[in-house]
Amino acid sequence: SDEIAAILDRALQDSKNGLGDLGLIFNQDALSHIIRISDGDARMALSSLEIAASLIVTESNAIKKEIKKYITIEDVERAVQKKALIYDKSGEEHFNIISALHKSMRGSDPDAALYWLGRMLSAGEDPLYIARRLVRFASEDVGNADPGALRVTIDAMEAFRFLGRPEGELALAQAAVYLATAPKSNSIYAAYKNVKNAVKKKGALPVPLHIRNAPTQLMKNLGYGKGYKYAHNYKGAYTTQEYLPEKLKGSRFYVPSERGYEKKIKERLENWRQRKKT
Repeated sequence: SDEIAAILDRALQDSKNGLGDLGLIFNQDALSHIIRISDGDARMALSSLEIAASLIVTESNAIKKEIKKYITIEDVERAVQKKALIYDKSGEEHFNIISALHKSMRGSDPDAALYWLGRMLSAGEDPLYIARRLVRFASEDVGNADPGALRVTIDAMEAFRFLGRPEGELALAQAAVYLATAPKSNSIYAAYKNVKNAVKKKGALPVPLHIRNAPTQLMKNLGYGKGYKYAHNYKGAYTTQEYLPEKLKGSRFYVPSERGYEKKIKERLENWRQRKKT
């Protein structure tokens, strides 16, 4: 709290880069309140101070009076309310900015991604909400083009939980840049969507007998597990047996891209499918 108080005092005294020209001073209750609500986040405290000062100046100009000297607890409260209006977490601007972050990363623009990330964090967005969005992006827009992206985002989330604000924000920034500069693929997203459609249309199709579990002799007598080929016993740990239900035989849900690691996956799948034809 002493560190935040010192930062706020410097901002009020600094005429060149701060608010020194206004001659404002905190009363003790207001200072204690702004320190408490900022929860150790210097940027949040400074943001609240700037909004409070702006409101004081605006009001003084409106009634054509000199700027008052003391910042009160009421001024701080009004600043907090104003800040909430600027970035309403359930309103349009909230969704506009998270959309901007998502699309900047998808568009491979690390600078824009960092900017929108910074905007959200500076406005008081829950960092763990952002972290969850980064994790989702890693699967939805990067996928197996860079399988490591998912680990990076989960590590960033855990790093933030460990460090807290403001130090932990760097981990989120690192993850956002990684995602923006990673090769992109939505093949996993599209594949899972295809699977859900198939389940919806075809219903609960029976599991083929040869890949059913057969823990009892009765089940074995009924044909459970009969004809199953243990892949590790075959060349390249691959067999040409079918695993999908009969009504979905030959279906292709997952179509890998030719970007990043998925290019290797695509080559491997094509090789296996050629073996299936022969």
